[in-house]
Amino acid sequence: MSQDTASQAVQDFFKRATGSFIDGAFVSEGSPRDVIDPSTGKPLTQVAEGDVALADRAVALTKQSFDDGRWSSMTPAARERILLRFADLLEQNGEELARIETLNQGKSINISRGVDVGFSVDFIRYMAGWTTKIEGSTREVSIGMPEAAKFTTYTLRQPVGVVAAIVPWNFPMMIALWKVVPALAAGCTVVLKPATETPLSVLRLAELAAEAGVPKGVFNVVLGSGATVGTRLSEHPDVRKVTFTGSTEIGKQIGHAAVEHMARFSLELGGKNPMLVLEDADLEKAVNGALMGGLFNQGQVCAAASRFYVHSSLHDRFCEQLARAVDTMQAGPGIDPEAQVNPLVSKRQQVSVQGYIDRARDHGANVHVGNKVPAEGFYISPTVISGATHDMEIAREEVFGPVLTVIPFDDEEEALRMVNDSEYGLGASLWTESLSRAMTMTPRIEAGIVWVNTHVTLDPAMPFGGVKMSGIGKEFGPEAVNAYTELKSICIAY
Repeated sequence: MSQDTASQAVQDFFKRATGSFIDGAFVSEGSPRDVIDPSTGKPLTQVAEGDVALADRAVALTKQSFDDGRWSSMTPAARERILLRFADLLEQNGEELARIETLNQGKSINISRGVDVGFSVDFIRYMAGWTTKIEGSTREVSIGMPEAAKFTTYTLRQPVGVVAAIVPWNFPMMIALWKVVPALAAGCTVVLKPATETPLSVLRLAELAAEAGVPKGVFNVVLGSGATVGTRLSEHPDVRKVTFTGSTEIGKQIGHAAVEHMARFSLELGGKNPMLVLEDADLEKAVNGALMGGLFNQGQVCAAASRFYVHSSLHDRFCEQLARAVDTMQAGPGIDPEAQVNPLVSKRQQVSVQGYIDRARDHGANVHVGNKVPAEGFYISPTVISGATHDMEIAREEVFGPVLTVIPFDDEEEALRMVNDSEYGLGASLWTESLSRAMTMTPRIEAGIVWVNTHVTLDPAMPFGGVKMSGIGKEFGPEAVNAYTELKSICIAY
């Protein structure tokens, strides 16, 4: 698809995407809400947001589509073919999807093309393969009653039922697929709520899923606020699995709501992810890793590196090189492939991040602000903070913006203590040229994923998810598909 064709396709989509996508069609009922372009602060389009009644309607249709078996009763190979067709359609419409994502979320078109679209295509194809590989096992048992009986016991994995998926605004399309595709692969039906700021790419996904052959009612999208639609989906008695990516505070509320009706739930939550740079680390690689791991998508990444513990022998040079790098970064809208600094998703997020920077300065930290950014739109200059201490707010709370806080250390045990001294445990990275130190230290780091000499690198086959306040459950790999199944034991006496 050429860029001109894609641009026209985006405009056509904006005209028809009037609201929620339910039972194979857009639904215009609800309250109007402007969808904002973060690079200008001005509306891109307008959609109708639903309410509790619309959420109930969507769940009822999603349950009906599960109960009548229009999806779960298909052969696994048939479901696999539809999901592979879905991946093909994403690839064919990739430029259009990338533009929708960039215009709505603000991120670089390079990220939208390479990650939001490129990674997602690979992810769907990987997960589609699991459709035909969901399996149980036979078990040897020693049941002694009645005395003459013999037994055969085996397990089945069956789809859990209706899945409610609630996704964030930082990677709205990609994270939606992380939840929808494994659920569909398992035979479930899905109702999804995107973030209020970023509904557009998810609506286009729903269209393409229908075009690929996913039956009407199997994958529905309901727009609305978290307080109304999100809460209703979490507490709905017909929802058997809730999957959420977002803040720890909201994740706790969702988990409590799901437990009230004993629905399964998985939560991929916040992170305050450390990058630990030992004295034998390759400094150039570590600096580049910090820029990539900390500033990717303007730091609006749950696994972004945001606190950097750097050995004292490297600390000053590390900070100097970071400062030189952010001083040269050019700001501009995400649709400009040359722009390295793009806007944050919203005015609210811009104000929040700036507040963290200002308070760090007020508490005595050294704040180095990078190259100038436009006054229009929701920009924040990439910022390097030094002279902070481990107990400062800037080193402990999730900022979710382009802020790199660097803290020196002299002793490895001291560094590990600071790394693990956090309520979060999503991701971490260790930078060293010593295989022995890597193998010794990585098991001691309290995080769901630990990278060595890299950060924020993912693969569909590699489980991803946190410990402590960073969540429950895993995305990716067979673990993701199994999370949408119930394990049933069958015991036959003969």
